[in-house]
Amino acid sequence: MAIKYVPYFPNTLEGQALLDNFVRTKRILRYRDNDKVIEHIERGMPFYETELQEKRGENPDGNLIIRGECVSACAYLKDKGISVDLVYIDPPFASGADYAKKVYIRRNPKVAEAMRQAETELDVEELKAFEEKMYGDIWDKERYLNWMYENLMAIKSVMSDTASIYVHLDWHIGHYVKVLMDEVFGEDNFVNEIVWCYNGPGSPGMQHFNKKHDTIFWYCKDKQDYIFNDKDIRMTHNAKTIDNFKKGLVGSGFISDTYDLNEKGKIPEDWWKYAVASRYPVDGIKRVEYATEKPYPLIERIVLASSNSNDIVADFFGGSGVLSTASHLNNRRFIHCDIGINSIQTVRDRLIAAKAEFDIFEIKDGVSLYRNPVQTMEKLKSLIIGLRNEDALDKFWEGSIMDTKCGMMPVYLPNLMDSSTRLLDKPLMNRIIREAMPDLPDDVKRVIVYYIDIIDRKEIEQFIKEQGNPLIEIELRDLKQVLDNVVVEDYAEWQLTETQDNLFKGWQVEIIQFHSDRVLKKIEVINLKGEQQVAQFNLKNSGKGKEKKYSPITISDEGLETIEWISLDCSTADKEAIWHSNSEVKIDKLGYTIRNGIKTNEFWDARIRCDHKPLRMKIRNICGDETVYTL
Repeated sequence: MAIKYVPYFPNTLEGQALLDNFVRTKRILRYRDNDKVIEHIERGMPFYETELQEKRGENPDGNLIIRGECVSACAYLKDKGISVDLVYIDPPFASGADYAKKVYIRRNPKVAEAMRQAETELDVEELKAFEEKMYGDIWDKERYLNWMYENLMAIKSVMSDTASIYVHLDWHIGHYVKVLMDEVFGEDNFVNEIVWCYNGPGSPGMQHFNKKHDTIFWYCKDKQDYIFNDKDIRMTHNAKTIDNFKKGLVGSGFISDTYDLNEKGKIPEDWWKYAVASRYPVDGIKRVEYATEKPYPLIERIVLASSNSNDIVADFFGGSGVLSTASHLNNRRFIHCDIGINSIQTVRDRLIAAKAEFDIFEIKDGVSLYRNPVQTMEKLKSLIIGLRNEDALDKFWEGSIMDTKCGMMPVYLPNLMDSSTRLLDKPLMNRIIREAMPDLPDDVKRVIVYYIDIIDRKEIEQFIKEQGNPLIEIELRDLKQVLDNVVVEDYAEWQLTETQDNLFKGWQVEIIQFHSDRVLKKIEVINLKGEQQVAQFNLKNSGKGKEKKYSPITISDEGLETIEWISLDCSTADKEAIWHSNSEVKIDKLGYTIRNGIKTNEFWDARIRCDHKPLRMKIRNICGDETVYTL
């Protein structure tokens, strides 16, 4: 349950969230659940306990990495009196696509050392990899717009008077959100519609022009007083960028052909042509193979154009952390927020490489996420006993449970991507009763409604009694009791020794064995799928001389190939305490090590060293799960 609700603005808003920008034509475009949205807005933003997870350096600028939902993060900032001067968000595009992270099996340290001694290069093509879903961008327009409306209202509530917001979308939903932003920020505060153009392959059989641009909407809080540093973006374009262009450090698609390459330059047009794979010669900002990562030069231009030195720049759908990195490298303070653990880990590592200081917080909203919302939802289906898919039910229902007495019992689960469904209140319960239940088969006697948070259970039960169907029982269940079982720790064996030689004096931890059931099961599924695909191919091409062989992903008995990162804490043995990383090693996909943010050409030797005696160790597997061990 939320500790309290923080008002979006000083006074409670009145009215409805109507897309009423079409008054000149006497039309009003409405979307579903306006009443629910307004009840949420009037109630305020849910404020939960926020726990400090890790500190990096002294952090005098108050840089923040927050794991949690956008609205809850804004509630935390508003409660602490923190306002932001620039917001850039790259939210889901309502594209209907799943986004995945490429996961690489690391080299066995024993093998890597043998190859080093033989002076043999590691072959990138031999790397074994698979994909892990990070989030599902699957929405219907009404729910997406309701969700986005609440996010935009929350973001606006923490923007300073001179702040700007850039919202990055594409053709799927951008035109709807443009109307929404006219409503939230005001049509008069629209500044630019920026078109980001890029190249890429197209299918020969396409029956349309290749879709190769995104749209970025720029609004300010107050058109009479907002930041636009035309001098900075001219300097960036003509000094730093042109110099790098001549040295071949960025792609040729970075610069528009119409730009003057003289000393003064000019203000860029509202169409920007960047190469998607642009590289930039600064530590910590190379692409990290994050599914939705945007090029650094694209984001840096926004940072320089609409913020000043020491301003606070925020991204509430932070992804790979390009914005926070660009902010840090250009002397801005930053706030990075994302709900996925892979995002938090990715931005943490790249900010350490960029020598930034920051605090990592987690919003304790009662949801124990397993890596990210999509994988948590998939995990829940296996943890809810008896839950199965049911084709006869509308997509509103997650599935059903069979009962000997009641028969088929439809099951509702809140969508972990949509924070507005986490709280079971009267508007949501009314929707279940009025919209979802009337379409159920006639023989349904009971439905099960799971909730993460509930406004007042007795009040909801009374509402069900008064408004519900007397022929169908509604059973309420607390989903947190299931979520608590989502996270399971990995197994590790190690040897801790005090060492002293000509090169190093201190403590050393050698990993003897590491096993992650979750990673191994994932590999089993990948191997089975691969074997089936090859078998089908061979059956189809039998006798044609095209038979294939499947090379399965294999893991050694030690399991060290499934380790991505290790950190040692010398401050406390308390597993629940704030993490202080006194020494850490990250193993890249080729088996080379990044020690305390510094890249090396050394293979990992299954060891991590520290000046002082470590009391705790944290290991991250290649899928992003982290487990803390007391040494």
